[in-house]
Amino acid sequence: MPLSATRLALVSVLGLPLLLPPVLAQQPDAAVAAPEGSQAPVSPRSQALPLAPDVKGERPRVNPKLVPAAATELPQPLDGLAAPAPLALPVRPEQVTIQQLRPLTLAQVETLAEVNNPNLKAIASQVDQAQSNLRAQIAQWYPNIDLDAGSAFPRFSAGANRTTRRAPQFNEDGTPVRDADGNIVTRRRSDTVNGDRWDAGVALSARWGLIDPRRNPTIAAARDQFERAKYQYVIALRDLRLQAAQAYFDLQQADDQVRIGQESVRASLVSLRDSRARFQAGVATKLEVLEAETQLARDQQLLTSALAAQSVTRRALASLLDLPQTVTPTAQDPSRVLGVWQPSLQESIVAAFAFREELDQIVLDISIANSQANAALADVQPFLNIFTTLAASWADGDTTSDEIISRGNFDFSIGMGASWRLFDGGAAQAQARRNRQLAEENTFRFSQRRDAIRFDVEESFYELEKNNRNITTTAREVISARESLRLARLRFQAGVTTQREVVDNQRDLTQAEVRFSNAITDYNKRLAELRRRTGLDEIIACPARTLPAVKPVGVSDIPVEPARLLPACEAANPGPV
Repeated sequence: MPLSATRLALVSVLGLPLLLPPVLAQQPDAAVAAPEGSQAPVSPRSQALPLAPDVKGERPRVNPKLVPAAATELPQPLDGLAAPAPLALPVRPEQVTIQQLRPLTLAQVETLAEVNNPNLKAIASQVDQAQSNLRAQIAQWYPNIDLDAGSAFPRFSAGANRTTRRAPQFNEDGTPVRDADGNIVTRRRSDTVNGDRWDAGVALSARWGLIDPRRNPTIAAARDQFERAKYQYVIALRDLRLQAAQAYFDLQQADDQVRIGQESVRASLVSLRDSRARFQAGVATKLEVLEAETQLARDQQLLTSALAAQSVTRRALASLLDLPQTVTPTAQDPSRVLGVWQPSLQESIVAAFAFREELDQIVLDISIANSQANAALADVQPFLNIFTTLAASWADGDTTSDEIISRGNFDFSIGMGASWRLFDGGAAQAQARRNRQLAEENTFRFSQRRDAIRFDVEESFYELEKNNRNITTTAREVISARESLRLARLRFQAGVTTQREVVDNQRDLTQAEVRFSNAITDYNKRLAELRRRTGLDEIIACPARTLPAVKPVGVSDIPVEPARLLPACEAANPGPV
């Protein structure tokens, strides 16, 4: 890691101020000494930075106008690249056989990622879940109305009651019959009562919490969780755009490596052909032929590795875009510098602080923890409910042996109920204290994330400058290596040098082209990172250019001394020096 990056990492971990002198960094409360009679010094603490809740609000909200919406439908040229069904699973080899190589531009790759990527869809589903949870919590403001008819709706009862009793006997004149002792003569008599019966009943009740201390903080926490889920979707969307751009740059680099490998193999074949011709003519040795064959083998190995990396990179992009199983993407645009970053480092840092949704999320985490603390305290506060009940029942059936009785009942009630947990062993206070401590933890998480965001921007900015310089140096290196190889071949054909010089210059050219390709790819990646990490898009685009095939005049006479940093567009095409 470069020294500057190491210092930035140390400052980010320790949380030290970057812009203060060393004395003030060690003693932040100390005042700067001033000459006698001058104005009193100002303590660094008096120049305190504004707090995030004052800048972003205690409950930040996503502003749809500031967030570019994700694409939801594929345009006409990309109709056939829709993602397969989420639960689709190939079962035959022909279902995963690549049948189409589809060239794509960077804009098309970003569109496909937004429409097809399954992870983004899953996070969008989490937003819907948070919205449903918020709607469920808001329902606490509405009364609960219940309809209960479970006991009889209707109910049929079947049965019979048989009653046996002794009844006196009567004469024809109506007097009871008596025996010899004068006792009334009785006989056994059985009566059967049919018990078939229909019942029906229904009860309608309503209950509403007039005073519910838990309701408001619970709804507030759910609303903040919904906003946090929306921020998470925005973060995932922007990260996905960055991943798609970086994957496309990797694919361009892989294509460039294949091109370099192919050119190296062709150059080695030419060298091998020349060395064999000179060997057959008796003006070269077998050693020169072997050196040419060795270089050809190296270049073939380079090409083989480049082809494998190209295939892997293509399939990695296909996985990110969730393309059909029979389609493999390719890069339609060649590798080139996208443009020049305009904002300064300080402007980029301040823009990142205002742009990054991660900071808004942590502010919402603090609000959520405080709302949950208030909800915990509500368990030991009084609750007051209003309720009303309306009930009706009806019955129809045989109750005696000689009559059928039907009856109905109607009941209405209204009232209030209260509850208050007077003692819970301190559980509510402990739970509330835990949530307050969680809110305090999130304040430190905010500070940690703030420092990490600044470090990310500074790292990308310095890496961008480094790659800008690398483009300049590697571009000149490629031009010099090309000319050196041309001269070496002329010298070899004239018989004034050996095959070893040609092989060495050819290897130098291959390595220079690889470094040049890597510098452009790394530059574009850092440019995409700065876009993502700052939210700025102030980039001056430059047209595609290629390296000239002529040698710069006086390139070998340039002293090795610090050079002015050229814009990347000029660095990719330096021209004569």
